[in-house]
Amino acid sequence: MRILIINPNSSLDMTRAIQKAARRFAGDSLAVDCAATPGAPPFIETYEDQLKAAPGMIRLLRENEASHDGFVIACHCDPNLDALKEITAKPVVGIGEASMKLATLLGHRFAVLSASAHSIPNKEALIRKYHLQDLGFVIAPSKGARGGLEEKLLRTARSAVAEKGAEVLVLGCAGWAGLDRRLQKALKAPVLDGVVCALIMVTGLVRCGLSTSKIGRYNPLPG
Repeated sequence: MRILIINPNSSLDMTRAIQKAARRFAGDSLAVDCAATPGAPPFIETYEDQLKAAPGMIRLLRENEASHDGFVIACHCDPNLDALKEITAKPVVGIGEASMKLATLLGHRFAVLSASAHSIPNKEALIRKYHLQDLGFVIAPSKGARGGLEEKLLRTARSAVAEKGAEVLVLGCAGWAGLDRRLQKALKAPVLDGVVCALIMVTGLVRCGLSTSKIGRYNPLPG
């Protein structure tokens, strides 16, 4: 089995971090490739960024469709996920959808850890899109919070657990690969890396011979 992870942005550093986490999960039993998106912005932060990434993402999927069994979209806002599901008969999984839905299997309530308050509305909209608004919420470090990223996320996660009843934490960025294990050890609660969650799901779909239904919503030729 061979899976292609599409990093919707053009950052080679982030692509290498995603690939490292993916290969650590895959071990010797799974072939995993990871590609940055040509022509995309260096970071996906706005809806305009998502649109700019679309042509390159579609190109990567089409160029690798014959050689790969499934695809992962490695950005937590799941940019252009619906379009890629539509244009291929092979399974496509977004790390946002995968991590949040897997979180519902591991606890009563989950919190998505966001880098900043700016991205909270986007992630809240995504939670509603996946019909998970009664099960999860988004939280970010307070403005002006001191310390490095890991320290700020740990404080934020502890607040989500102690004050808002979160039982599972979801990392809200593909570039945070590797933080899941360290935060989980400190929090004594499940912490999910979306890339790993998406690989769990896409490999299971491939093994079972399942993919996106083409009956209605994702049928490129309706009627």
